[in-house]
Amino acid sequence: MKIGIAQINTTVGDLSGNSQLIVSAYNSLVAEGAELILFPELALCGYPPRDLLFKSRFVSDIKDALESIAQQIGEVPAVIGYVQDRGSSVTGRPFYNAAAWCESGKISAVGRKSLLPSYDVFDEERYFEPAEGPMIYEWKGKKVGITICEDIWTHPDLQTSRRYCNDPLGELAQQKIDLLLNLSASPWHEGKNEAREPLVQDASERCACPVIYCNAVGGNDELIFDGGSLAVTPERGLVTGLAAFRAENHIIDLDNPVAYISEHFNPKGNTATQDALVLGLRDYAYKSGFKKAIIGLSGGIDSAVVAALAAEAFGADQVIGIALPSVISSQHSRDDAAALANNLGIEYHEVAISDTVASAESALGDLFAGRAIDVTEENIQARARGLLLMAMSNKFGALLLTTGNKSEIAVGYCTLYGDMCGGLAVISDLPKMKVYALARHMNTAAGRELIPVNTIEKPPSAELRPDQKDEDSLPPYPALDGILRLYVEEGLARAEIVEKGYEEAVVDDIVRKVDLNEYKRKQAAPGLKTPPLAFGVGRRIPIVQKYVS
Repeated sequence: MKIGIAQINTTVGDLSGNSQLIVSAYNSLVAEGAELILFPELALCGYPPRDLLFKSRFVSDIKDALESIAQQIGEVPAVIGYVQDRGSSVTGRPFYNAAAWCESGKISAVGRKSLLPSYDVFDEERYFEPAEGPMIYEWKGKKVGITICEDIWTHPDLQTSRRYCNDPLGELAQQKIDLLLNLSASPWHEGKNEAREPLVQDASERCACPVIYCNAVGGNDELIFDGGSLAVTPERGLVTGLAAFRAENHIIDLDNPVAYISEHFNPKGNTATQDALVLGLRDYAYKSGFKKAIIGLSGGIDSAVVAALAAEAFGADQVIGIALPSVISSQHSRDDAAALANNLGIEYHEVAISDTVASAESALGDLFAGRAIDVTEENIQARARGLLLMAMSNKFGALLLTTGNKSEIAVGYCTLYGDMCGGLAVISDLPKMKVYALARHMNTAAGRELIPVNTIEKPPSAELRPDQKDEDSLPPYPALDGILRLYVEEGLARAEIVEKGYEEAVVDDIVRKVDLNEYKRKQAAPGLKTPPLAFGVGRRIPIVQKYVS
């Protein structure tokens, strides 16, 4: 039994483009000898479609597209993820998250998702009705169980905020199936595959049969899908592991399984982070219609890492680096920005903001007379840069990338309508120390200096006032990152964080800043999700709230 795994990169809502990807992958795998071909969850419409599902013709257009695809499917079956309309006469939610078994020019059967995640970035109960149980399809004398993503995420050791009453795997195990298929759109975060691979192995052992797990790949808004599709047997464990962060097709012969583990399967640490951010950035831009990127280069570590990621994602000839020095900017920062652009081979320009800042200060001079200089004047500099960068973004048709990291965004150490201007916040969920680690990794992986050593080694500074250092306003970044991880990602209260060894006054100050700056984050550009709990759609804290933990 030769099973084709079609790990394709789809775009949400692009029914025509996704249909072409499905048919192309199907024909390619059939030509290579596949006897059954598996596609990812909701491959036809892309995941997650969110409230596109409520548009009047969207789901009916999905149905038409699926029927058109089915007519092009021959004797080799294809199992394709799509949205099924339940009709207006039934109670409950209007749709199913479904899988169509297509064969010999028609849709032969439909399986539906039983377990609907509604935690973190997921909100499937808003749209879908759960199936009563998983489908078993008789094919060539074999009993094939069909599950969709969350249906196999039932292991008691899993750390999610959802515990399910029913167990689709248990039902399938009782039916003694011969093969288990799982269509997935499982977004990546750090450590995800360390949970995923054992989970698929557990499913294989519980059902006493091979499991084929086909995962989506690609970036859709904040979410990054890493692929890494698997084939596992009870006897041999992992026999197939497809590439992470890359589209790939592969055939596994379950009657004579030859181990195939892609060299890009399950990357670790900073390699995985780099690959994820490059994929997420590239797909966000290309799927939005951008072919060029523009970045304000300060000479600091954050803009340097974003520029290096952009050069890899777009190609160096499609990236524009702009230094925007003020009268306060140091010569070493200007030199570091120029050195970075030279190392990356990107287009580089320097546009002074002194006249723009002076003009704004002059316009406000009478109104501000008699008042001391404070953060207002610092923010005028940041907003002058934002103004000019957005103008260049408009003129050149280039996507402006913001460069703020998670540590700074968490505590509001950023300027609304200034350095927060842009279309995508590439590293907004990387803590500062992770940014440094990624910079060193990128230099090592490249085998040469991409990011200037001076940029990595010098003390970080916003350079909005003379001799400014980040630690004038913030605790050292290792301590700040530790507190933020405990408060933002793990949800610990102040007293619990202090018990971990952090100074009480520092904890109180950081927690206060995190809570006060929710309004800034709500107005920030979307950011790429890398940790298990990220700023963005998976974290829903009210802007106006008075709870003190």
